[in-house]
Amino acid sequence: MVRHDLTDEQPDSMERETLMSSADDGRSLGQLVASATAELSGLVHDEIALAKAEIRQDVKRGIVGGGAATVAGVLLLFSLPVLSFAAAYGIHNLGLGLAWSFLIVGSAFIVVALILLLLAMRKFKRIKPPEKSIASAKETAAVLSRAKPHPRTSAGSGKAGSGKADPRLEGRAGRRSLEERAPHSAGV
Repeated sequence: MVRHDLTDEQPDSMERETLMSSADDGRSLGQLVASATAELSGLVHDEIALAKAEIRQDVKRGIVGGGAATVAGVLLLFSLPVLSFAAAYGIHNLGLGLAWSFLIVGSAFIVVALILLLLAMRKFKRIKPPEKSIASAKETAAVLSRAKPHPRTSAGSGKAGSGKADPRLEGRAGRRSLEERAPHSAGV
C-alpha cells in the first residue's frame, strides 16, 4: 500500500475537483466548517430519529405482551374464586365428588392462564434491539475514524509547520504561539 502525502505529490483528480468546487463556491473556511458541522448535526439527528422509530415498534410489542400477561393475572385473581366455586358445585351436581370437582375447575383456570402467559412470552421474544440504528452508528463512527484532519498552516506562509508564529498572536500577553498550541503540526 502506497501512502500519498499532499506535500509530496499533487492531489489526484477527485481531490482537485473537491478543492476546486469549494474554492469556486467562494465560501470561507469558517463557512465550510459551519456547513460540515450542520451536516454532521443533521446526520446525528437522522440517526436518533431512526432509533426512535425502531424502539417505538418494540415498545408497542412490549405493551401488547405486557397487556396479555396482565389480563392473565387479572383473570386468575378475580374470576378464579367466584367461577371455581360455581363450576365445582356444578360438576358436583353431575355426580362427581366435591374434591374432584374443585380440582378440575382449578386445573382449567391454570391452563387458561398458562396459554395467556405463552402468548405474552411470544410477544416479548419479538422485541429486538434497534439493529438499523446500531449499524448506521457503527458506519458513521468508522467513516469519522478514517477521516484525517487537514494540516494546519501558519498565517502569511503557505507551508505547514514553517516555524513562524502567527503575527496576530504576537505581543498579546498570556497567548501561546502557534507551535505551543499545536505541536503536532510541526513537520507535517
